[in-house]
Amino acid sequence: MRRTPLGMLRAGVAAALPGEPVLRTGHVLAVSSLVNAGLGFFFWTFATHWYDERTVGLSYSALSASLLLTGIGQLNLNDFLVRFVPTAGRRSRRLVLTCYAASVSFSVVVALVFLAMVPVVAPRLDFLLTPVTATCFVVATAGYAVFVLQDGALTAVRMPGWVVGENLIFAVSKMLLLALGAALGFFSGILLSWAGALLVSLLVANFVLMGRGIPRHERESTTAPPPPRVLGYAAADYFGSLFRTAGFTLVPLIVLNSCGAEESAFYSVAWGVAYVPYLVARNMGTSLLAESVRGPGRLVEHSLRVLRHSGLLLGGVTVVLVAAAPQILSIFGASYAAEGSTLLRLMALSALPNLLLSVAIDVSRARRRLRWAVWLQVAMCVLVLGLTRLLLPVVGLVGAGLAWLVTMCLIAGFLIVSRSRWLVPVTEGSS
Repeated sequence: MRRTPLGMLRAGVAAALPGEPVLRTGHVLAVSSLVNAGLGFFFWTFATHWYDERTVGLSYSALSASLLLTGIGQLNLNDFLVRFVPTAGRRSRRLVLTCYAASVSFSVVVALVFLAMVPVVAPRLDFLLTPVTATCFVVATAGYAVFVLQDGALTAVRMPGWVVGENLIFAVSKMLLLALGAALGFFSGILLSWAGALLVSLLVANFVLMGRGIPRHERESTTAPPPPRVLGYAAADYFGSLFRTAGFTLVPLIVLNSCGAEESAFYSVAWGVAYVPYLVARNMGTSLLAESVRGPGRLVEHSLRVLRHSGLLLGGVTVVLVAAAPQILSIFGASYAAEGSTLLRLMALSALPNLLLSVAIDVSRARRRLRWAVWLQVAMCVLVLGLTRLLLPVVGLVGAGLAWLVTMCLIAGFLIVSRSRWLVPVTEGSS
C-alpha cells in the first residue's frame, strides 16, 4: 500500500515521540509551546523593528493586563476540563460549552471593569480607552479565555496535535495582521493583531473540536457518574490560579509603573524568551493531570518520570538561554541585548526549580487536595511581587530577574524537604 507524504510525516512524528502516554502528550503540548514561542519570537522581533520602544512597552503591558484579566475571567476552567472531560462521556460537549459560556461572560465583565479603572490603576494605558482599541481589548480578553479552554478540551479528548495546529494558526495570523497594522500606521497594531488572530484560530480549532474530537470521545469513552463536590474543586482551583496568574502578569505592570515604558519593553522581551521553559513545565504537568484521571494508581510513577524527563529537557534549554542570552536579544535590537541579557539569564535559571512547583500543583489537583496547590501559588505570587517591588529601586531591572530566581529556589527547596507530604503513593479511596 502506497503511503502519502502526509501519512509518512505522521508516522515519522509518531515514531519519534515517547510511547508512554503521559510523556507523549506532554511532548506534543511542549512542541505546541515551542512553535508558539518560536513564532512569537519572530512576532516580537518584527514588532520591535516596526514600532518604537515606547509603543512596544505599552502594548506588551496592555497584553499582560489582558492575560491577567483572562486568568481571572476564564475561572481556571481549562484545568477543570482536563481533569473531568476524560470521564464525562456523553456529557462532554455540554460540559465544554458550559465552561465556554461562563468564561466568556465573566471575561467580558472583568475587561470592562478594568477599562473603567484604567485612569486610576494604569494611567499609562489610557490609549486603550478609544472605542476601537477598547473593543479589541475586550475581544482579546474574552477570546483568549476560550483559546485557553479549548487547549484543555483538546488535551482531555486526546487531540494534543491540534493544540499545535491552533497555536500555529494563531501565530501566523498574528504576524500577518501585525504587518498590516504597521503598514497602516496603527499605534495599536500589536493589540489589534492579537484580537484578529484569536478569532481566526478559535473558528478553526473549535470546528475540529466540536466536529471531530468530542463526538469521537463521546463514542469511545464511558460516562462515569459526576464526581462529588465538583463546584468546590473548581472554586478552590480557581482561587489558587488567580495568584499564579497574578505573579506572571503583574510584574510587567510593576516594571512599567516603576521604571517606565522603555524598561518595560526590555523586561517584556526577556520574559517572553524565558517563559518558554515555564510553558514546557506547564505542558508536562497538564499531561500528567490528564493521564492521572485514567490511571490514578500510577500518579507517583508518572510524576517522577515527568520530573526526570523534563528536568533533562529544561536543563538543556536553560544552558542555551544562559550562554546565548546576548545573541538572542540582539535580534530585537542592541538596546534589548544591553539591558536584558542578565535579566534573561536569571529568569531562565528560575525555570528549573519552577518545574518542581508545577508538578507539585498538578499532583495536588489530581488527588483533589487543593489546599496544598492553593498555598503554593499564593506563596509564589506574594514572593515574586514583593521581591520585585523591593529590588527594582535597588538594582534596577535585574531585580525582577532576581525576584523570580529567589522565589522559585525557595519554593523548590521547601518542596524537596517536604516531599513526603505530596509525592507519596496513596490509596484510591483516600484520593
